[in-house]
Amino acid sequence: MTAVEEKPTRLISGPGILLVWLYGVMVVGAVSRSAYQIATEFDRAPLAYALSAVAGVVYAFITYTLVRGGETARRAALVCCAAELAGVLVVGTWTLVEPSAFPDATVWSKYGAGYLFIPVLLPLSAMYWLRKARARGDA
Repeated sequence: MTAVEEKPTRLISGPGILLVWLYGVMVVGAVSRSAYQIATEFDRAPLAYALSAVAGVVYAFITYTLVRGGETARRAALVCCAAELAGVLVVGTWTLVEPSAFPDATVWSKYGAGYLFIPVLLPLSAMYWLRKARARGDA
């Protein structure tokens, strides 16, 4: 007998749709900004621009896992959201303690102040949603 493959359950029902939309916006913002800055003025602030590119990749992966659905994707998204939050906290603190290390802002500078603090609020919201999705059995 062959096992019947089940379609992964969705993670983007209800508020999950808003999370996917917000992460999608952050992907576009972070990737387009960093791509332009890396292509035109990388020597000005290489660390800041590289960190913004990394943020864009992290946002893209989280968006993908949310859309993909299923328990494995939920766990991967949860780990990435925790890593994202750690990155926001480390870079946010670093930009406040040693501003000279960042001649230009990153997506995560000052805990995402340039992005209305969405970079610090989004992973917290996503982790809450992903834990709630597991408790409900949606994933």
